[in-house]
Amino acid sequence: MASLRIVIDPGSGQAPFEQIRRQVADAVDAGALVAGTRMPTVRALAEELGLAVNTVARAYRELETDGVLDTRGRAGTFVRGDDAEAQARAAAREYADRATALGLTPAEALAFVERALTHR
Repeated sequence: MASLRIVIDPGSGQAPFEQIRRQVADAVDAGALVAGTRMPTVRALAEELGLAVNTVARAYRELETDGVLDTRGRAGTFVRGDDAEAQARAAAREYADRATALGLTPAEALAFVERALTHR
């Protein structure tokens, strides 16, 4: 998941969705969020921020339109980019987390990856 702390200022003249959009875009521009970083789900971020789901969904949609985020269905929402290495690292982290949650040993997890890569 992204390691971004979004802060909503209720006294700001900007709508909450715009505050989210701006903070995420700024973090990507600054390199704090790199290509391939998995973003929190809309529901999780809405709950964390105490906002309506539609507010966060609008921010994500606008970030997609701006070319900052890419939603991949059930796989989640990711920072868009052409940095293949960053995307591979993010995918490896996600797989490692899932394999660990399933109780696989590192050797078993690697064996599945090797089979997947050689039997395509």
